[in-house]
Amino acid sequence: MTLDSSQSVIESTAPQRQLLDASGVSRCLDKIAESVHARWPDEPRLALVGVYRRGVPFAEALAQRLRAKGRDIDLGRIDITQYRDDLKNLTRFPKLVGSEMSFDLDDAVVILCDEVIYTARTSRAALEELLDFGRPRCVQIAALVDRIGRQLPLTADHAGIQVDLPANERVSVRFVDGDGRDEVFVKAWEKTNA
Repeated sequence: MTLDSSQSVIESTAPQRQLLDASGVSRCLDKIAESVHARWPDEPRLALVGVYRRGVPFAEALAQRLRAKGRDIDLGRIDITQYRDDLKNLTRFPKLVGSEMSFDLDDAVVILCDEVIYTARTSRAALEELLDFGRPRCVQIAALVDRIGRQLPLTADHAGIQVDLPANERVSVRFVDGDGRDEVFVKAWEKTNA
């Protein structure tokens, strides 16, 4: 989400509504893993790279499913903080976690994993950082939730569900690893002038 410097986000007191429960998240993960496996059935150099923060457990869950199919999967994570296009507008600098890429990206097929794709600004930043690590043969995007509303010409190649929501609603994802449960929900939020 990109805000200008005169705006901040305030969550509404309206209740959240669930899009996916734990079994729905599991079905979406299975669907995405099958999509990746079907698209790259004989690919020897397949890597999943999670975009920090919740793209990381998303990538790990996909890797587990692909490994169960006998696939050899490299797993990495990237922190896009320094590649965001709204840094100059932020009043607080986000915590820098760092990236981990313990394998060679050159000539690999890389699936960038982010829990939600919406405007595609996060995907753009992730792609820019990813290319600093090497020159993959192909990069695709996987998202648990593909939300309609692109601002940049990037799309999810592998997605669990697609949703079209009003601009005043925000999709949030929780994973057992880090949040204690698997769930996708929507909650209203609004931009206010700061």
